[in-house]
Amino acid sequence: MQTESETSIAQNARPLATQPLGRLMRRYAVPCMTSLVVAALYNMVDQVFIANAPDLGSVGNAATTVVFPLTVAALAIAVMLGDGCCAFVSLMLGAGKQEDAHRAVGGTVTVSVLAGLVLMAAYLLFPDTLLTWFGGRVNAGTFEKAQEYFFWIALGVPLYVFGQAMNPVIRSDGSPTFAMVATLAGAAANLVLDPLLIFVWHFGMAGAAIATVAGQALTAGLSIWYLTRMKQIHLQKDSFRPRAHLLGKCAKLGMTSFLAQISLVAAMAATNTMLRICSAQDAVFSQEDFSAIPMAVFGIVMKVFQIVISCAIGLAAGCIPVAGYNMGAGRYDRVKGLLTRLLAAETVVGLIALLVVELLPDQVMLLFGAQNESIHYTLFARRCFRVYLSMIVLACINKGTFIFLQSLGKAAASTLLSMAQEIVFGVGLVLGGSLFLFGREFLALFTTEAAVIDAGMKRVQVMGLAYCISAFMDCTIAASRGLGKTIVPTVIVIMGSCVFRVIWVYSIFAHFHTIPSLYLLYPCSWALTAIAEIFYFIHCYRDSMKLFHEPVTVQA
Repeated sequence: MQTESETSIAQNARPLATQPLGRLMRRYAVPCMTSLVVAALYNMVDQVFIANAPDLGSVGNAATTVVFPLTVAALAIAVMLGDGCCAFVSLMLGAGKQEDAHRAVGGTVTVSVLAGLVLMAAYLLFPDTLLTWFGGRVNAGTFEKAQEYFFWIALGVPLYVFGQAMNPVIRSDGSPTFAMVATLAGAAANLVLDPLLIFVWHFGMAGAAIATVAGQALTAGLSIWYLTRMKQIHLQKDSFRPRAHLLGKCAKLGMTSFLAQISLVAAMAATNTMLRICSAQDAVFSQEDFSAIPMAVFGIVMKVFQIVISCAIGLAAGCIPVAGYNMGAGRYDRVKGLLTRLLAAETVVGLIALLVVELLPDQVMLLFGAQNESIHYTLFARRCFRVYLSMIVLACINKGTFIFLQSLGKAAASTLLSMAQEIVFGVGLVLGGSLFLFGREFLALFTTEAAVIDAGMKRVQVMGLAYCISAFMDCTIAASRGLGKTIVPTVIVIMGSCVFRVIWVYSIFAHFHTIPSLYLLYPCSWALTAIAEIFYFIHCYRDSMKLFHEPVTVQA
């Protein structure tokens, strides 16, 4: 016989199994997406005001670019704890295991506080080393501004980690609107304080950072207030004692969210280093007056990228309570229907973003003080936007799929797929994009002969951005082999990498007889092979895993 408390919890959760999926997506996914986008806007708001400050400009923007990866690293830890806990709690509520649910939430609260304090200590102890790793030494002015900004940001890291970790926890309790409001309140405080501290009280970079920390403190405070008034999860004093087996399951489910963010950190670290090295070889950007431009521009591009990806992640993370509850309750038809709607929404988000960055890059840059900068700033920014964000649609779909798997208890599959895609695709895109932008400077490291560099650029311009395509080819081949399918993937590779290329040489290349027409066979063969491998893997995965036909057992 159910107690009064258990009956109330069941009534609060029942809509997850009965309400139309479209309505549930609007209720959970939209607030979640809004929360993550607003969280991503924290640093961007700072950058907008800094860009328009007469004494900061591109140097100040470059400084925020240096600090930004360290902020994302904190976010990665937060979302691993929060999204993992959200997925686990939703599965537990669906299975009727309220005790494990409240213990998981309490343990996540404790660990998020401890993780934030440890990360703050690391940031305060090794600031110069960390800033150097992320390209802070591009020039003296950038490093000085980065130090000033980072000190205050580091002090607010515990508040940031706690607030962002609690956001999905609050959603799992059936209060997505409150989670959104808590984040919006913090962003509003940051938006109001930024111009006051920067332009009125002239605190400069420190003012922008203090405004950000104040907003984070407000979000954390509202989260604490909610934890004392939860609807479905009743926290007790004993709830806050960390339990390794429960936290381990939460961390496993949250690993994909962690990788989605930490891959961005790795990409920015690699790119910032490449920008610093290649800028020193460039005729324009090697000059002191223009040396901060590549770093500043790339920071803006990455922040726009993070906003779009936050939309994608938010849509998927918002579906976690719904998918997890129905998975736990055995309603696989609703899980499949939810996935279909999610993928459609992710595609729309990606297409809108693609149209904006490809058609309106100059208008986007105007938000960041482009009107106050040189023509070199504008031209470089336009190129960066169009190159780096050219495959944003695929990125949105990938992020959504990986995170959705969390809610199904498919942590291993989600994590492995995410690792493969993020590492192979991300590294390929970053390095290929860097070669496309700084090809001559990079080739100049190996030769001084202009003819050799010109010949190398013909290949770079054709193939530079295509290396990332191999991610979809190589990862799906490996995944198919992991399912025990070896013959067909091998045949596909032979047809794509050998037969197709031979045909290309004796047809396309024979007709045009140009170097670009020869090099084009590589991206074309990669793309065709990748498409064939993807479709084959989907076929094999459906037959082998039977994801929506076999129940998933979650051990308590």
